[in-house]
Amino acid sequence: MNKIAVFIKENRKAAGLTQEEFAIRSGLGLRFIRELEQGKETVRMDKVNVALSMFDMEAVPGRKDKR
Repeated sequence: MNKIAVFIKENRKAAGLTQEEFAIRSGLGLRFIRELEQGKETVRMDKVNVALSMFDMEAVPGRKDKR
């Protein structure tokens, strides 16, 4: 799972929100939230940033992890 997926899932749970509640509060679709938390690689970055903004964060360019 990628770092953003882990971050969103952990912080959503820490906030006591279900995926459905998070989707409603963020204005994003439930399907998108599920796919994001599962680490789907082809998600729209504008929507990722909407989800991250719920925790005062945003995705920015950075070096790719070497695996």
